[in-house]
Amino acid sequence: MARIPRDVIDEIRNSVDIGDVIGRYVQLHQAGKNLTGLCPFHEEKTPSFSVNEEKQFFYCFGCHRSGNVFQFLMELKHIDFIEAVKEVAADRNIEIPEQYINTQPKQPVNNEIRQLLTLHEKATKLYHHILLNTPAGQPALNYLKKRGMSEELIDQFNLGYAPDQRILKPFFEQEKIDYQLMRKSGLFSEDQQGALNDRFVDRVIYPIKNGQGQVIAFSGRLLDTSKTDLPKYLNSPETPIFNKRRTLFNLDVAKKSARKTGKLYLFEGFMDVISAFGAGVTNGIASMGTSFTEEQVSIIGRATNQLDICYDGDEPGQNAIDRAISLVNDHRPSQLQVKVVQLPAGIDPDEYVQKYGADRFNNYLTNQEETTTDFYLRFLRNGKNLNNQNELMTYLNQALKVVAHVQSPLEADMYLQRLSSEFDLDRQTLKTQVRQLQQQLGISNHQPSYPSQTQSKDYSRYPTPIEKRSVEKITRTELAEQILLRYMLYDREVWMHVTADHAFHFVHEKYQTLYLLAASYFSENGSYSTADFLDYLDKSDLQAALGQIEQLNVDQQVDMRAIDDCIHIITQQTPLADQIADKQAQLKEANSLHNTELATQLTIELIKLLKQQQQLKTEETN
Repeated sequence: MARIPRDVIDEIRNSVDIGDVIGRYVQLHQAGKNLTGLCPFHEEKTPSFSVNEEKQFFYCFGCHRSGNVFQFLMELKHIDFIEAVKEVAADRNIEIPEQYINTQPKQPVNNEIRQLLTLHEKATKLYHHILLNTPAGQPALNYLKKRGMSEELIDQFNLGYAPDQRILKPFFEQEKIDYQLMRKSGLFSEDQQGALNDRFVDRVIYPIKNGQGQVIAFSGRLLDTSKTDLPKYLNSPETPIFNKRRTLFNLDVAKKSARKTGKLYLFEGFMDVISAFGAGVTNGIASMGTSFTEEQVSIIGRATNQLDICYDGDEPGQNAIDRAISLVNDHRPSQLQVKVVQLPAGIDPDEYVQKYGADRFNNYLTNQEETTTDFYLRFLRNGKNLNNQNELMTYLNQALKVVAHVQSPLEADMYLQRLSSEFDLDRQTLKTQVRQLQQQLGISNHQPSYPSQTQSKDYSRYPTPIEKRSVEKITRTELAEQILLRYMLYDREVWMHVTADHAFHFVHEKYQTLYLLAASYFSENGSYSTADFLDYLDKSDLQAALGQIEQLNVDQQVDMRAIDDCIHIITQQTPLADQIADKQAQLKEANSLHNTELATQLTIELIKLLKQQQQLKTEETN
């Protein structure tokens, strides 16, 4: 097996965002310039795991593991480097020449999936081109612009148009695409004779992407709605690359935004997501059609700690909110909390943005956010005449069951106070009723069934990686070595200044090794990349050392006096270590010659040197 060329490895590594890959396994939150979360490699309660998307590497301040995307997958899945490279390549649809892979022949399904992704990419570009650049697409373009879609939004979501002319099949046949592949793609319907026809005709096309941003399906909105015999919306059928239960519209973009905002908004439709995006709400997602599934709940739980359900305020919308809350409560990850933003009856988010504008929409989302308890205390009134005593009693019993699930005693008391005031009831009696309901329902005070009542974690209170690094004690010499290496890696002038002294070497072996490996790296590369250099380091202790160096909070402006100070501290320590080693060698030789007088003299000198060394260490640690 030939070694995978460096340029192929670079292409594969640079094709992904390390934050996206790690974000599938670790819930990450923005903390300054970096992302942070709980380390997947050791148990911890306070986040110490840091991901630097700019430099494309991770580092844990707790267990000191560090590396690029390949090393993360190797550590997490216990696979070798080649397997990690293959996994990232497959994820990004990048071919690795067979001569570089010591493995079994590719499975047809993997090749098929890659080909299906390519088909959808080609179809997306074709539909997008027709929409923007042809007379056939003008009616669809007019429709979208009438709906408030700018060309920037159309480009952002790769919207397109499938014309009446059924052009996709001839386009693929011209490119000699295999019939069976087209048949499996979901892009065509098949008649009784086995002939394929374009599935999407006279429809505005909404590409559906997976979590990595690859198009895996389409949803088509009928442009001419007078054709009542056809469905208004038509989705791709399930295929080897598309499972609607596991797919969320705009997740690839929204999950990145959620790291900063701490939440995702669940909207009902694609146009709601797109209009919200145009209004600056980039963390919106939508399920496929009206279905919201437990698989999607799990996916959301891996992306964020809070989900805001933002549906229409009419009766169908409220019923949909109820179903969504129940689904999350039944299947939610432990940390996922739910809140509700209910729009006025008869208006959806898309219509709200078009009618009132972006600023008012953003303000509404912020100011109208409510807990699930608030929602249910209002929702349970629907269809009831609260002036009728029997219906009032039914409502109160249902409302108290909701309050019984509230974990916070203070919050529960607030809701009881509200009910007491509105219906002129004794609050203590209501509290007694709630306690009885909790006993009957077996509700523990420590396990809320309505997670939205607990406060979100405030990650801004956690120390940033730099703050955490400052409390770790290392010697003055080691700190000087780290700082010097940090500048040497990033500044060519500093590198040349240090290497001009051929006798220079670092005191600690790991930094000397990094220095030598960096020299080899620079002989092959003109500039420095952290993620690239990590591939040169095959030992975890070296990766950890580089991770520590990269996390140093140093001035970007190079001060050569500070560089010389570091060199002085390092070289001051080096002769002493050399002298001790030399004295020890002389003492060993004197003892072998049975020269007692010389051995005594050398022992006295060695003790003095050892005392000097100990004194320096004491000074460094104080």
